[in-house]
Amino acid sequence: MTAKSATTSPSPRSTESGALPAAVSVLAVTARPGQESADLGGVLQVFRRGGASLSLLCMTRGEATPAGLGAARAEAVRPWEVQMASAVLGVRAVTVANYRDGALHRHRPAELTERIGRAIREHAADMLVVVAPEAGDGEDLAVARATSAAAARAGVPLVSRTRRDARGSWLVPLGESAEIIRAIQHSAVAVHASQPDLLTAVLERLDLLEDTEPLRWLRCPRRVPAQRYRKYIIAG
Repeated sequence: MTAKSATTSPSPRSTESGALPAAVSVLAVTARPGQESADLGGVLQVFRRGGASLSLLCMTRGEATPAGLGAARAEAVRPWEVQMASAVLGVRAVTVANYRDGALHRHRPAELTERIGRAIREHAADMLVVVAPEAGDGEDLAVARATSAAAARAGVPLVSRTRRDARGSWLVPLGESAEIIRAIQHSAVAVHASQPDLLTAVLERLDLLEDTEPLRWLRCPRRVPAQRYRKYIIAG
């Protein structure tokens, strides 16, 4: 399904030749377990190789997707998988919230915004990353809107991983580290073994990915103070 954009995305004039602004603390916000690896794993590695500390806020425990591990409950297994996958990706801090999987769009936006705002303050995040609403579903739209509102309050830029044909998108090259980055991403995705049917499809999709990541700003970096975004990163 294609969802409407969470915000109007201006052209990424703050980038140079596909690069990303350097960040000190990057916070990824996802709707469900697995997205930190399959959707955001590549771009998180770009930030990590640029020297950023990574943290993750997963808004649900992923219980809406049946687990494939016999009697094990998805809501118990999937948060553990997030922790393990995040360790593979080099994410230092992981929080799994208790919102119901599949029901984020029913919550008051202000409630989700406040929760994300607390995570921004906790990790002193100076860059936020989400799945673009046009690249996901209604739950991703709810996360993108709430994160955009929290980013505006905190004065922090927000970038989204999107489709290659999305309006306002640009490609960030993975550089000489592309093979390593994809291998790390592949290993992180493989941790989510409770989803055997989905896992096969995702791993096959990863094998087809190119050495770039398509991104779109939901909230562009501010130019003031200019020195904060003077440096840019390209994985190498």
